[in-house]
Amino acid sequence: MTAAALSRSFFFMLRWILFLGLVGLPVFGQQGRVSLAFEYPGVEVFLGETITVGLILQNKGAEDQSVNVRVAEKPAGWNTAIKSSSLTVTGVYLPAGQSKTLSLEAAPPLELRAGRYQFRVEAQAGDLDLGETFYALVRERREQARGTAGIGLTTAYPILRGSSEVFYEFSLELENKLEEDTVFDLAARGPEGWEINFKPAYEPRYISSFQLRAKRSGKLTVEVKPPAGARAGEFPVAVRISSGAAFAETTLTVVLTGTYDLAVESVSGVLSLSAQQGKPARLAISVKNTGTAPQNHVGLFSFQPENWIVDFVPDAVDGLASGETRQVEVIVTPHEKALVGDYSLELKANGEKVSKPIEFRVTVKASSVFGWIGIAIIVLVIGGLAVLFRWLGRR
Repeated sequence: MTAAALSRSFFFMLRWILFLGLVGLPVFGQQGRVSLAFEYPGVEVFLGETITVGLILQNKGAEDQSVNVRVAEKPAGWNTAIKSSSLTVTGVYLPAGQSKTLSLEAAPPLELRAGRYQFRVEAQAGDLDLGETFYALVRERREQARGTAGIGLTTAYPILRGSSEVFYEFSLELENKLEEDTVFDLAARGPEGWEINFKPAYEPRYISSFQLRAKRSGKLTVEVKPPAGARAGEFPVAVRISSGAAFAETTLTVVLTGTYDLAVESVSGVLSLSAQQGKPARLAISVKNTGTAPQNHVGLFSFQPENWIVDFVPDAVDGLASGETRQVEVIVTPHEKALVGDYSLELKANGEKVSKPIEFRVTVKASSVFGWIGIAIIVLVIGGLAVLFRWLGRR
């Protein structure tokens, strides 16, 4: 091979190396510009506890990024959300060189067994896909009762959670450590208005006492029913089982998540509004929290005709307690070239786990200036005709 041929081959290979290197550079840069990681990839919790773990997003690149996040995998029955403070988020804006910490919240179902559970969160930034897996080891916690040596009382599930619309059943194991058969008195004290009853395990009838043979154990069920509309929170139920001087006490807890509902209404009761082209018109709506759980943030949104402007005062409702009502002023400005006629305007209040719309009919009327101009034109036409008839009459 001649020197010229060797030279051509060398430059040909050099061009290919440079080409592959340039093609590969964006790929490596793309892979390293955004990272996703759990603050704690594995945790241990007890049955009935809600899991909250940090989720770290970091932009290592030189350009700002918009990152979409979602829970891609979760165990059956679990309720999950990715949050920032009280907001549930699906996307994050990450300036170049900065990081953002979100949180994954996972609430277990009512019926759950101890074990290892897996969650997966995925993120997407442009054409870059990321994914991280998180594991939770759920353990059983047995609550040991207080009392004397003659009675043993334990429960595997001292905390149950859910809404106020269901009843809760706690399973207790009672042990008679006395030397003789004993009848035990059953008593419980809970929040005012709550209904609490004892039942033998797997039997429907209610009881107020329970007999156990000496050195034997048996199972009881404590049925707890909250009143309708009970507020969200933690509610203790004190249980006492006794026979003579021997007794045992334990505390059960019901965690009510509450119900989520909103009502959006027109303050005037009228669902129509008159407006003029390019001029603001006002109406008032009320937002009421009709659920039992508080609404930390209620966003206000509008769906209006193109080029219309709709403003809310205030632009959101924060800290809305159960049963509380707030009034919001809505300023509607039709486009200055809007045609005369009726239009549909939908307003929506988006709270936690609930969204409620309300629809108004907006009638756009012509400006009064055009009315006066029309009257003037009619007067001029009539006057012109009168002058014309008089002139023709003289002839």
